Amino acid sequence: MPAAPRTSPRTPPPAGRPRRFEAVRARLPAVLAVAVTVAAGLGIRAVTGGWFGKYAGDALYTVLVHALVVAAVPRVSPFRAAACALAFSWAVEFAQLTPVPAALSEASVLARLVLGSTFGAADLVAYAAGALLSAAAHTAAVTVRTRRGRRSG
Repeated sequence: MPAAPRTSPRTPPPAGRPRRFEAVRARLPAVLAVAVTVAAGLGIRAVTGGWFGKYAGDALYTVLVHALVVAAVPRVSPFRAAACALAFSWAVEFAQLTPVPAALSEASVLARLVLGSTFGAADLVAYAAGALLSAAAHTAAVTVRTRRGRRSG
């Protein structure tokens, strides 16, 4: 019987192995980041109050959006994911200048969590801080994964 060919981490999966497994494996760190971010946001809201709790929650909102972008597109660069997350966060904040988010927030708790209700210029700064934090964490994760791949390959 012939020996099985050797594979490296960069070799595509064998023909019999489902690509779905590889897709789940690529998205798993981002999905875990989503769970950790939600837990951190809920924990900060439960433990702290005042300006720190509010603005930490705003920053984590952008971190969450960043993780969702990476879960959807695992090979996205940290800069692009952070830019997308920041653009989305700012779009939601600027939408609060209209009456639509406030009306939806009155009708639904979920809408209130996602859309908020009132505009706050300071929130824009908190979102930018969250984008920087998530880009730095994403860059570190990519660096670690790259170094690990070089050592085993």
